[in-house]
Amino acid sequence: MGLDLNSDLGEGFGAWSMGDDAAMLDIVTSANIACGFHAGDPAIMRRTCSLAVEKGVRIGAHIGYRDLAGFGRRALAVAPAELRDETLYQLGALDGFARAAGDRVRYVKPHGALYHAAAAQPALADAVLAAMREYDPALALLGPAGTHLQESAALTGIRYVSEGFADRAYTATGGLAPRDTPGAVLDSDTALAQAVTLAETGTARIAGGTVTVSPDSICVHGDTPDAVRMAQRIRTALEDAGIAVASFT
Repeated sequence: MGLDLNSDLGEGFGAWSMGDDAAMLDIVTSANIACGFHAGDPAIMRRTCSLAVEKGVRIGAHIGYRDLAGFGRRALAVAPAELRDETLYQLGALDGFARAAGDRVRYVKPHGALYHAAAAQPALADAVLAAMREYDPALALLGPAGTHLQESAALTGIRYVSEGFADRAYTATGGLAPRDTPGAVLDSDTALAQAVTLAETGTARIAGGTVTVSPDSICVHGDTPDAVRMAQRIRTALEDAGIAVASFT
């Protein structure tokens, strides 16, 4: 039994930094690296890709809306054709730095508002998948199970990898609780318990029961408080439970 552990990294910009990417890259097996739209800049993209290759961590393009001020977490009205082109643009940008470091982008994960919008809207899901197929049909897509992203990936012939979140609370419909909801971001102990439950049963606990998530990869956000310690505790707990932690690509 194996499971991937991923984190959103490279999310600083200029003099502004977020999280300890180097420490997280000692723990996770896949790195979702910001491509300059919601966060990241050329120097950060280069540095994060180089560290990931050095540490044997797989590189994913963490694509987002063009929204540095809102960190890509604001809902924007972006036409599908524009989203297709912006996805392709971000993919190419990050892949250049990945190749300069000696590897390549192996998968795509939408960020923030785009993650939720593309999961819910077929036209946006199709736009993301169209760009991926144009760039490299061998890419995988990391996202929530049972959504339009998964349906579009199946129709496009792109491998889909289902994701669960250690540090976020779930709703009864299987989505993530909005960040402005009390308790939406879990503390370290609760996140640890949720990660183990996700890995062992494929479910997350919610008020009054459980919800099916069935993840192939578990995410620990790099900007979550105490993220490095949380990720290390999760990895140790998974391995102690006999679950091999390894990348899906």
